[in-house]
Amino acid sequence: MVDLPGGSKNGYSLEQGLPAVAALGQLPDQDLVLPSHPLALPELIDLAQRHNPHTRQAWNHARQAALAVGLVEATFLPMLSANVIGGFQRTQQSLPLQVGGIRSFDTEINGVVPALAVGWLLFDFGQRDALLEGASQLSFAANVLFNAVHQKVIRDVTDQFYHYNTARSRVDLARESLGHNQTIEHAVNERLKAGVATTLERALARQAVAQARLYLVESEGLERNAWLGLLSALGLSPKTRIQIATVQAGPLPASLAPLTSERIGYALTRRPDLVAGYAAMRAAQANERAAEAEFMPKVYLGAVAANSRLSFDVRGLPGLSQTTSSSGVLLGVTLPLFDGGLRQTRLRDARIRTEEARQNLETRQRTALREIVAAESLLQSALQSTHAATELVATAETAHDAALEAYRNGVGTLPMTLEATNGLLKARQARSDARNATLAAAANLAFVMGELTSTVK
Repeated sequence: MVDLPGGSKNGYSLEQGLPAVAALGQLPDQDLVLPSHPLALPELIDLAQRHNPHTRQAWNHARQAALAVGLVEATFLPMLSANVIGGFQRTQQSLPLQVGGIRSFDTEINGVVPALAVGWLLFDFGQRDALLEGASQLSFAANVLFNAVHQKVIRDVTDQFYHYNTARSRVDLARESLGHNQTIEHAVNERLKAGVATTLERALARQAVAQARLYLVESEGLERNAWLGLLSALGLSPKTRIQIATVQAGPLPASLAPLTSERIGYALTRRPDLVAGYAAMRAAQANERAAEAEFMPKVYLGAVAANSRLSFDVRGLPGLSQTTSSSGVLLGVTLPLFDGGLRQTRLRDARIRTEEARQNLETRQRTALREIVAAESLLQSALQSTHAATELVATAETAHDAALEAYRNGVGTLPMTLEATNGLLKARQARSDARNATLAAAANLAFVMGELTSTVK
C-alpha cells in the first residue's frame, strides 16, 4: 500500500491516504419560500414536483431526446459550405549556363480560390425516414417517462406522508399510554396509602410506567426517521423545517369493488412505463429498417461554384495574373460493395435490440399486471383491517375504563388493569396504522394503474 503525502495542492488535501475536496463540504443553498402554516398532502406534492431533482433530470432527458429528432430532421436538407483555398509556391532551378547574369530560374505562383459547395442526399431507400421515426419514438418515450417520474414522485411523497403520520400518531399514542400508566400508578399509590394495595402492585405499576417511557422514546426515534424519509421524497435538505398537517379522519368505504378485466386492460394502456416501452420497441424496429437500408444505393446531388485568382511571376519576365470562375452540378449514385461485414453486423445488432425491446415490453406487461392485482389485494386487506381495528378500539376503550374503575373501587386486579391499558394502546395503534396504510395503498393502486395524474372517466 502506498502512503500518499499530506498537505494540499490545487484545492485538494490528503489525510491518511484519502483525498478531501473542500468544495464538497459546501452544500448548495435551496432558494425556498415555505409557508408558515402546516402543509397538507397536495401542497407537499406541489413542493416536491418543483424541487425534487428527479423531475428536473427527467425534463433534461426529454429535451435531449427532442434535440435528437432535430438532428435527424437536418439530414433531409441540403448542406451548404463555404471554402477558401489559398497557396504560395516558389521554385528555384539552376541554369546550366549563365544567361545575362542570371544563374538560376526562379518562379513564384500564388492564388486564392473561394468556392461554395452544396451537397444534398436525394434518395436513400427510407433510411432517414426510419431514423426519424426512431428518434421521434424515443422522444415520445422520454416525454412519457417524464410524466412517469412525476407520478412516482407523487406516490413516494404520499407514501412517506402517511408513513410519517403513522409514526407521529404512534408518538401521540405513546404519550397517551404513558399518561394512562401514570394514572394507574397514582391509583396504586392511593390504595397503598389506604392499606389496600401491596408494594408488589406499586412495583408493577412503576414497571409499566418505565416501559411506557421506553416505548415513547422508541416511537420518537421512528418519527425522526420517518421525517427524514419525507424530506428525502420532497427533495429537500434534512435541515429544512416545515410543518406537516395531520391526516383528516374522513369516512372510508365499507368495501372496494373488484377490478374487472376491462378496467385492468384499460389501465395497462395508460401506464407510462408500458407506453414508453412500446415506443422503445417501435424505435428499435425503425432502427432495424435503417440498418437494412444501408445495403441499398444512395442518390445524391452536388453543386459547386468557385472563383480563382492566380499570379505567376518569373524573375526577369513580366508577371502574369489570371481570374477564372467555374460552376458545376453533379448527380451521383453510391453503393458500398464490401465493408468487411460491418453493415451485416450492424443489422444483426439492430435485430437483437428489436427482439430485446419486444421481450422487455412483454415482461413489463406481466409485471404491471401482477402489481395491479397485488395493489388491489393490499388495499382490500388494509380496508378490512381498518374496520376491524375500529371495532377493536371501541371494545378496548370499554374494557380499559371498566378495568380502571374496578381497580379504583377495589374489585379489580392490577394485572387486569395494566393488560387493558396495553390492549387499548395496541388497538388504537392498529387503527391508526391500518387507516394510514389504507390511504397509502389507495395511492399505490392509482399509481400502478397509471391514474395519479389523470382523471378516470
